[in-house]
Amino acid sequence: MLVGVCDFPGSYAFPPAGYGGIERWLWAVAVGARTAGADVHLIGPGWLEDLEDRWVRKPVRLEDVTAGSLAERELKSAGYDLLVVGHEYPSRPSWVRTWRELDCDVATFQHSPSFQHTATTFDGDHSRLYCYSPEMIERYAAHSPTRELAVHLGLNEEEPPAVKGQDLVWLGRIDEDKAPHLAVRAAQILGRRIRLVGPVFDQDYVRRYEDVLAADHVEWVGELGGAAKTAAITEGSVFVYTYARDYVEAGAAVFGESLRAGTPIAGLTWRDGTCAQAALCERTGATVVVDPAADDESAAHALAEAIERASTLDPSDVQETGFARFDPANHFKAMAAL
Repeated sequence: MLVGVCDFPGSYAFPPAGYGGIERWLWAVAVGARTAGADVHLIGPGWLEDLEDRWVRKPVRLEDVTAGSLAERELKSAGYDLLVVGHEYPSRPSWVRTWRELDCDVATFQHSPSFQHTATTFDGDHSRLYCYSPEMIERYAAHSPTRELAVHLGLNEEEPPAVKGQDLVWLGRIDEDKAPHLAVRAAQILGRRIRLVGPVFDQDYVRRYEDVLAADHVEWVGELGGAAKTAAITEGSVFVYTYARDYVEAGAAVFGESLRAGTPIAGLTWRDGTCAQAALCERTGATVVVDPAADDESAAHALAEAIERASTLDPSDVQETGFARFDPANHFKAMAAL
């Protein structure tokens, strides 16, 4: 089987070291496909050039290929069985034109909770859409999506054996949507220290919650990549997951990252059917559903209780379950309909 994994224009490298969502997912698909025995081409100029000694790179994007060109003939002659692509590209006419010339399947994962695909983008057979949670399945029901947990990998982020960590850890972009102030307040209620890992995306948000975020029990780590990022997760006793009431999480990478590192997760949700509930079970974490009408203080107390429950879980058991649930090869096999 020949698989083409397509990049897209963006600010992060392929594969990324540290932050990045779809970039990490595309890399995990490439690694999973190769592990499953497929031949893999990395299509697009965004892939790092130093991968060329281990991977076949095709530095062209399908949407830039013109009809009858040498680039189109070369892509057709390769004989792809499956193209994997991110974002909205299966809905772009220029991308679709080239894809139809290649006469192969296409698969993508819905990483955005709001982008609207064209009505004929997916047929559920030769063009397939995958969604993380019941909530996302419902939002994209018109496209006959398949439910599947996404796997994400970064450069040099191999997980060491699980250990019992110390402080709490929160990882992600620091902004209103991700609401880390709720994790910080929950940690304060428990008298626990918490490390915030990730880039600041919204300075206004940080200023608005300065009294909470600048408390003595909070350590601002900043954005980490590679082994340092994995270590920050591994060293945490519990990974604390939060998001805003009106935000829909399409499928956060942090669930797989944390469980594969052996760190249990305490998740705050505002409704049933979310990606946190899809990713976790009683062996890997604790989730709490809070009424969106409740104030932040009530939500933080509920999250604190979830943290205490997650703290009792065995890291080795969490890691074993995480490796099984977020396995790149099995993820590829599911997406490739094997």
